[in-house]
Amino acid sequence: MDTPPAQQVFEATPEQRAAAARVMARCDELASISSLDDGIYRSFLTPEHARCNARVAGWLEEAGLAAWQDAAGNLCGRLAAPGDGPRRTLMLGSHLDTVRNAGSYDGILGVLVALEAMAGFHAAGEALPFHVDLLGFGDEEGARFGTTLLGSRAVAGSWDPAWFDLRDGDGTTLGEALGAFGCDPAAIGSASRAGEELVGYLEVHIEQGPVLEDNDQPLGVVPSIAGARRFRVRVSGRAGHAGTVPMNMRQDALVAAASAVHLVERIADRFEIVATVGQLQCYPGAPNVIPGDCEFTVDIRAGRDHTRDLAVEALTDELARLIGSRGMRVAWEETHRAPAVECASWLQRVLENAVLDLGLNPVSIVSGAGHDAMSLAELTDVGMLFVRCAGGISHHPAESVAEEDVAAALAALELTLRALAAREREENP
Repeated sequence: MDTPPAQQVFEATPEQRAAAARVMARCDELASISSLDDGIYRSFLTPEHARCNARVAGWLEEAGLAAWQDAAGNLCGRLAAPGDGPRRTLMLGSHLDTVRNAGSYDGILGVLVALEAMAGFHAAGEALPFHVDLLGFGDEEGARFGTTLLGSRAVAGSWDPAWFDLRDGDGTTLGEALGAFGCDPAAIGSASRAGEELVGYLEVHIEQGPVLEDNDQPLGVVPSIAGARRFRVRVSGRAGHAGTVPMNMRQDALVAAASAVHLVERIADRFEIVATVGQLQCYPGAPNVIPGDCEFTVDIRAGRDHTRDLAVEALTDELARLIGSRGMRVAWEETHRAPAVECASWLQRVLENAVLDLGLNPVSIVSGAGHDAMSLAELTDVGMLFVRCAGGISHHPAESVAEEDVAAALAALELTLRALAAREREENP
């Protein structure tokens, strides 16, 4: 019996290894730009955001690339196509903001891998038939003003003027913060790339989950970004004295809510989706009082909106029966809804082929987390490449990636750019 050939092992070039080492060092350097003395926190339109933009702009200019800041505070760079004729534009990027007490790689890794790829093509004098623009979005996390994806929504042309009135914890409006940052709120529309001739948008990002590690593979290709719905659920019973109300006469809202949390888990298993109760609070909250009310959050996500919505419908129906059987009431408030986003199939194939050409297996992973690609999908075709992270840990100081995996991501992005260039020359000679 013939034995199958051994799988090719990816070996980075010396240039790719050096670039990956630079990416790691620069991630560490940007981690030091923080409003916290004992952790990483860099939110939208803050002095730390400005310092971060300036540092990345300096690296772009050192590489011989153009750099500027748009009207929404996003950091931008360009590897220009040669010649004076009209050219389409390929966008690369991710975000430069962080959550509080963050890790060093969420978002930032994708910006710096893209920068290194662009710098490599420029240094080698390798011309591409389209412009390549880097976008370091200023707000993906929504940590300051409570509304996510502000930077990429401005680029997509889907900015809502009502957002100017959003306030941070200190009472500063978004409009005021833009002005203090040096941006003119009246010019926010100039950040939009709507109407431009675009090739697409590619985003490299850490996986933020354990699938790649479980599959012993460094890279994954994203077929879709899960659509999310979020609710605040209130269960109302009857408060009473902890010592005087018999157990069989109680309407304990916390006991009912505990059963509801278990139901959320069962519904998620049934529909093969993810669902999370992330907050739970009971009232009045005294140790000697039976809880009369209990409020909790439910976050439900799936790669397809229809599946997610069927799960929500099942959960609301079954929860109503469960709470009603106890003589109690339940009220739902939807606080967030985002549709699932399909990554362009043709970009998925290009990314998969690039990973295969490296001798690796391109694991397919639906992204349960939101990304800037969700905003850009309103504007152009999008694709995402995931990079393995240790233990699937993200949004935490323990966030970690391996330098060799970063080199693989850079190599895959370089192959992808060459494949897109060949496609562009064939379709637009």
